Order: sequence, then structure tokens, then C-alpha cells
Amino acid sequence: MLNRRNLLAAGAIAPLPLWLPGMAQAQSKKDTVVVGMTLEPPGLDPTAGAASSIAEITQYNIYETLTKINPDGSVSPLLAESWEVSPDLKTYTFKLRKGVTFHNGERFTAAAVKFSYDRASGEKSTNKDKRTFANLTTQVVDEYTVVILNQEIDPDLLFVLGQATAIIVEPKSADTNATKPIGTGPYKLDAWSKGATITLGAWPQYRNASAIRLRRAVFRFISDSAAQVAAMLAGDVDVFPRVSARGVEQFKSNPRYQVVISGSRAKTIVAMNERRKPLDDVRVRRAISAAIDRKAVIAGAVEGLGVPIGSHYVPGAFGYIDTTGVNPFDIEKAKKLMADAGVKTPLQLSMTLPPTPYARQGGEIVAAQLSRIGIEVKLQNVEWAQWLSGTYTNKNYDLSIISHVEPFDLVNYTRSDYYWGYNSEKFNKLFEQIKLESRPADRARLLGDAQRILAEDAANVFLFQPQWVTIAAKNVRGLWKDMPVFVNDLSSMYWA
Repeated sequence: MLNRRNLLAAGAIAPLPLWLPGMAQAQSKKDTVVVGMTLEPPGLDPTAGAASSIAEITQYNIYETLTKINPDGSVSPLLAESWEVSPDLKTYTFKLRKGVTFHNGERFTAAAVKFSYDRASGEKSTNKDKRTFANLTTQVVDEYTVVILNQEIDPDLLFVLGQATAIIVEPKSADTNATKPIGTGPYKLDAWSKGATITLGAWPQYRNASAIRLRRAVFRFISDSAAQVAAMLAGDVDVFPRVSARGVEQFKSNPRYQVVISGSRAKTIVAMNERRKPLDDVRVRRAISAAIDRKAVIAGAVEGLGVPIGSHYVPGAFGYIDTTGVNPFDIEKAKKLMADAGVKTPLQLSMTLPPTPYARQGGEIVAAQLSRIGIEVKLQNVEWAQWLSGTYTNKNYDLSIISHVEPFDLVNYTRSDYYWGYNSEKFNKLFEQIKLESRPADRARLLGDAQRILAEDAANVFLFQPQWVTIAAKNVRGLWKDMPVFVNDLSSMYWA
């Protein structure tokens, strides 16, 4: 096992059976689990869409990567047996695992790795990490050896290659993975009942099939926080990772359940569309930031399970600095900034809210707070697919509340075509320095500078680092203690 910080130093779809109340508890618990999820994925190819819900079902279950990210943030071998890294951190030589096959019977070799990474950087790629892969050159040495050349220094590359965007796909099936996923993982898609459930079944030909204790997993989609609690109490769901924080207390005192509170690298923000006036004015963005009481949002939206942040970076991450004092809660200052910007009030803005409870509940709190400085916020509740198409893809929004869960996503602020529309030459130049800096102390210093720029520019309203809650039946084992990435690793789960 290698910790990424140490690197600096060194099919047919079967019909879905009906699920009746209490059935989950009534069934044998030895080989089946029902997992609750807030959002249904738009597809099952994590290289084609940005939704984290895709990885929550597919990563490490259907698809695999060269490396595997562990709950503590370290990486260990998965499809790669071992690797060597050059002293300049630009050349990675991977020895691949032999005897691995895809679900369609094709062999896993170095050619599949090259195909997957070249595809991720290709002209038609919609991979959200396309820019990362564009910097990589993959060379096939032999069937089970690949060399990856990185144009830039990235001490976290082994971690990145364990994320869902780096899955290894089978060339002939790649174009249909969104509906008919083919990977090398221990599970295959059995059924997808749109709007209700996705069912995975253990793949008998998996290379280590005898070690997989769950033979079947049903993912149930429940967005409403009250319904999530009801489903757990009724026994319709066995495990609910990242459940709404509301209602958690009643499970802590109930001997039928276990409650796991996990740390994260997520950043919950009020996203601002800087393409639209007056949000293109830094004074207005800083006014909006100053008008929002982060602690009140944390208390009301996530039951206090969050840590305030002042930039797009979180405590515990390498190079973190505290920037919460750059735009502190100050109503009078917010009013003055609005006046200085010449904004006539009331200013009417819309806020699109995806169906996650933290967004819906947080939106009501933020709207009430912004009304104190003359901003009238029209709340628009949208489904997840609408948020992805309207807000994320088409940039049709003023404000939105969303949690960005990728650990390393400062790079998005260099993308002027990203849905925020942030564009800073100063930040872009600094980020180029960060990418080329191999000395840890200097890299940490530059990361601190980057955080200050985003805070001073009020590039978004930075709210909090969430703590994620998992509620599970007391006998479920193998749950992740922390969540550096959003996955539901079925291979580690079992019933005691």
C-alpha cells in the first residue's frame, strides 16, 4: 500500500423482482444487501458524465482501475500489480495483473489501458478529467507492462488513476457502457428499473470470486429525507450511505442500527454564474458571500455536520489554509458592497436546487439571508437530470447549491468554459506554477496562494466541508469509515 503523500518522498437485463415493505429484513442477510441512494445516475459510464452517483454504483463493483483508493486516502494495487515512479514524478511504469478478463470474455491487457486513457483524452471525450488525460501519453511495452508519461508533475496521479474517470474499459463495448456496462469488476448489471432501483449480481468468473461475500446488491433511489428515514426504519433499506442528516439522532439510540459519520474532501458551495450581470462584479459576489452565515446554513441544512470553509479547499487536504476570514458574515458590509457596485434593489436572482436534502434545505436558508441585503431569490427545485443539463452543461442559472466531491478539483477554476464562468489570468498563471512544482513545501505555499485568490475573488460562496452520514443495519460490516471518494465498495461488505 502506498500513501500518495509518500510519493513525494519516493448483457441481457433480467426483470426486477418486486420489493415489498420489510422484505429486506425478512430475507437471508448472508448474500444480499439493499443500498439506499439519494440520486439516480443518468447512466452507468463514469467516463461520460459528471454525476458522482455513477461512480457510487459502478466504481470497484462493475469497473476497475489500475489503482484502488482506500478509505484513508492511500492507494493500493488493483488492475496494476505494482509500479515504479521516476524521480521527477513524470514517468510511471505499471506491471499489470495477469489472468483478468472483462465481463464479455475479452482479456485485460496493456492495450485496454492505452485504449481507455487515449479515449479519455480524445476529441469526442466527455470525461470530466479530460484535461488530466490530455497530459498523459500511454506506451505499451508488452501485454502486461505500460508506461505512462505525464507532461506535468502530479504527486497525486496514482490517486487520480484510482478514480472513476480512470476506469479501464473494453474497446468493443466502450460505446454502450452507459446502458450495458462491461468491466473487470466482481459484479455485473442484472437489472435497471428506471426511477426505482438498479440491481447488481456477483459475476461467477471474477478472478477472486470466492472472496466476494455479497451475491446481490439492490440500489434504491430515495431523494426525500423523510422517505429515507422511513425506508430505513421499515427495513426496506439495509445501508444508506450519505443519507440526509435529518433524523440521524433516532438511529444513534436504536440498537438495530449503526451510524457512521465520515470525513470527506467535498466542498459545498453556492455556485455563481459569473457570465451574468451583476454576478460578474466581484463586489456583488463578495456581498453575497458576506450576507451568508455559514454556521446557520450548516446548522439548518446538515444538522451541524459540516466545517465552514472560505475557499475551494478543505481542512485536512495538503496545503490547506484557513480563508474563512476573507469574506466573513457581515450584513452591513454586504449592503455597502452592493451600493458600491451600483446595484439597484430589490435584485432578483434565481437559484436552482438539485434534489439533495442539503441543497433544498440550504437553499431556503440562503434565500432568507440574502433577502436582508435586497436580493430576492426565486428557488427552482429541479431533478438531477435537469440540474446536469440545465445548470452544469448549458449554464442556465444564476445561483445553485451543490457539493463538489472530487478531492482535486482546483483545476476547474482554470476552465473559463466551466459552469461557473470564473476567469482569472492571475489564478491560471499560479496554477501552472503549482503543476510544475515538485518540492512539497513550495507546492503547499502555492496552494495557499491559490486559495487566497479564490476567496478574494469570491469565485463562489464557499459554505462548508460536509461530514457524511451512513446508517446501516447493525450486522453489516465493511463500511468505509471515511470517504475520500464517493463509492459503495460491495467487495468489502458482508453480513456478520
